Amino acid sequence: MGDTSAWVDWLEAVRVLAAGASARILDIYATAFGVSAKDDDSPLTAADLAAHELIVAGLRALTPDIPVLSEESATVPFAERARWRRYWLVDPLDGTKEFVQRNGQFTVNIALIDQHEPVLGVVRVPVSGVCYFAARGYGAFREEPGQPPQPIHVQRLRPGAPVRVVGSKSHGGPGLQQFVAALGPHELVTIGSSLKLCQVAEGMADVYPRLGPTSEWDTAAAQAIVEVAGGQVVAADSGQPLRYNTGESLLNPHFIVHGDASYDWLGCVPRKGDA
Repeated sequence: MGDTSAWVDWLEAVRVLAAGASARILDIYATAFGVSAKDDDSPLTAADLAAHELIVAGLRALTPDIPVLSEESATVPFAERARWRRYWLVDPLDGTKEFVQRNGQFTVNIALIDQHEPVLGVVRVPVSGVCYFAARGYGAFREEPGQPPQPIHVQRLRPGAPVRVVGSKSHGGPGLQQFVAALGPHELVTIGSSLKLCQVAEGMADVYPRLGPTSEWDTAAAQAIVEVAGGQVVAADSGQPLRYNTGESLLNPHFIVHGDASYDWLGCVPRKGDA
């Protein structure tokens, strides 16, 4: 594993980049922006590209020797990526559907991956100005505008209380319904983007089951925050932590984010053939 003092030194600069990207996004959010489609038919706006350009330029200036992989430039072949021991993984605007719908539930995500593991993460919410950030060996924090950062930590399940579940606003589906049915008494709140993982990290939710497709840039920054805050982000089939840049595909397996490892979360995951 790498030099944690370097990660901490970079954290403030990365937070500044996320704030700058957020400002660019809000400038476009205030206009009658246009929407185009990516190759997978997901929406793309000028805000994605403006944030991408600012973040990538800033990271290259900060760490010229560390590669940058962004959702908006994710065509680097695995033959090249396989040589990367450490790299930045960026989603310049996570929750583009939320952006297009103007519900405010979108984020800027910047992660540092070291030997396939997320070791630093910054998640900023442009509309509210809230910033979640963490680095291994440093801590996990939530910062409100004009206030000092506050340390965050996952929470254990509350005896006798319903399980607090957070789910995808745009990508729910039958898997989520089967999962929560297996839980028993629960409260389900749906929100967009990587905010779901941050809700678990700060103890506002107990579990986030994602039983549908995501890409590595969707989860990396928030996974770093969840893990430093004491939680886990694990594959739904194996229970192993999500790892990054391990093959040609940049898609994640289905996964579970939780704060209390004493509960059998994987036992609630619907299996093939389940009704």
